Amino acid sequence: QVQLVESGGGLVQAGGSLRLSCAASGSTFSVHAIAWYRQAPGKQRERVALISSGGSTNYADSVKGRFTISRDNAKNTVYLQMNSLKPEDTAVYYCNRFPTVWSWGQGTQVTVSS
Repeated sequence: QVQLVESGGGLVQAGGSLRLSCAASGSTFSVHAIAWYRQAPGKQRERVALISSGGSTNYADSVKGRFTISRDNAKNTVYLQMNSLKPEDTAVYYCNRFPTVWSWGQGTQVTVSS
C-alpha cells in the first residue's frame, strides 16, 4: 500500500504563496495520475488540481491561473505551487491517486489570512 505524506502548508497573508509537497512510497507512483484535494471546515473534500502520469494537468476553476501542479517521478513527489492565495483557499490539503484513491495521508494545513 502506498503511503502519502503532505507537507509545506502554513499561515500566509492573502496574496502570498506556498509550495506543497506530496511524497509517496512505492515503486508504481509514476504510472498513476495524482491529484491535490482540499477540505475546508464544514465542507466536502474537493479536487483542485490533477496531473496525469504523462504530465497533463487539470485545475478547478477556483484555482486556475493561480495554482500549478507538477511531479518529479524520480523523487516520487508531486508539488502544488500556490500563488495569489485567498482566504477562501484556507483548508487542509491532501494528495492522492486519481480516480481511485489510496489511503489518505494526514494532509497539510493551509491558512490564508485577510
